[in-house]
Amino acid sequence: MISVLIPTYNYSIIDLVQELYQQIKETEVPFEIIIADDSSTNKKVSIKNKEFLSRITDCIYIENHKNIGRTATRNLLAKKAVFDNLLFLDADIMPRHKNFIHLFLKSSLEKNDLIFGGITYKKESFNPDCSLRWKFGNEREEKNVQQRNKNPYLSIISGCIFIKKDCFIEFNSFLDDFYGTDILFTYNLKINRINVLHINNPVYHLGLEHNKKFLRKSKKAIETLIHFEEKELLPNNYSSLQKAYLKLKKNGLTKIFKYIINPFNIKIEKILQTKTPPLFLFDLYRLYYLVKLKDY
Repeated sequence: MISVLIPTYNYSIIDLVQELYQQIKETEVPFEIIIADDSSTNKKVSIKNKEFLSRITDCIYIENHKNIGRTATRNLLAKKAVFDNLLFLDADIMPRHKNFIHLFLKSSLEKNDLIFGGITYKKESFNPDCSLRWKFGNEREEKNVQQRNKNPYLSIISGCIFIKKDCFIEFNSFLDDFYGTDILFTYNLKINRINVLHINNPVYHLGLEHNKKFLRKSKKAIETLIHFEEKELLPNNYSSLQKAYLKLKKNGLTKIFKYIINPFNIKIEKILQTKTPPLFLFDLYRLYYLVKLKDY
C-alpha cells in the first residue's frame, strides 16, 4: 500500500503522473496519488493539471486557496494520506527506471523508516542559463549508494523519499515556511537514529533554476540555517559550510576573510553565472554570506 504525494506550483505534473500511474498499476498494490497545487499563479498550467487529473482514478487533486509554501503543503499531504507508506516526489522530477515504484516497494519500509534512491541529471539537457544549478547537482548531489552511505543523513534530498507516515509527520512538521528546511529534517532523523536505507533508484531532476534565482535561493538557505541555529534547533557544526565557518572563527580569520572577498563579491556573482561556473567560488560565495550575517 502506498500514498504518492506531490506538491506542485506552476509546474505541469501530467508526464510524471502518467508514468507513476502506469508503474503502480503494474505492482497491483493498493495506492492513491494526491497532488496539492500551492495556489499556482500560472492558471494555464494549473487548469491543464486539474483537467488531466480529473480523468485519473485513485487520484486526488487539492488546491490551496493561498500559497502556504512547500513545507506546509507537504505536511498537508502527509495528513491527508490514507496509507502509512508515503512516497514524496517533487513535481519537477522523473523516475530513471521503469521499475521505480517496484524498487521502493521491494526495499520495504518494514525494516527502514526512510528510503532514498538518489538523484541524477540529464547530461544532454544542459542549459547555460542554469549552469550553476546543473553543475552543483551533477558534482554535489548526484552520488551513488556507496558515496551516500558515507554521510547517510546529509545525502538525503527530500524531493524523492519513501518514508513512514508517522516518521515524516514527527520530524518534518515545521510551523515556519522557510526555504532550505531539508537540513533540519535530516538532522532530526540523525539525532533520533532513524533507520535510513540508500538504494540505486534515482530520479532525474528536471526543473533547474536560472543562475540568478539559484544564487538568491542559496542565500535564503543560509538565512534559514542561521535561524535554526539561533532557535537551537540545529547545532553550529552539522553541515560542511558551518564547519568551514567555525574553522575561520577558531583561527580569528573571519574579518580578514570578509576583507579579502568583499571587493570581489560582485565579480564572483558574475562568474557564477557563466557557462562553466567553478564550484569552489560558489563555496566561497556562500561562506562569505554566512560570515557576513554571523559577524556583522
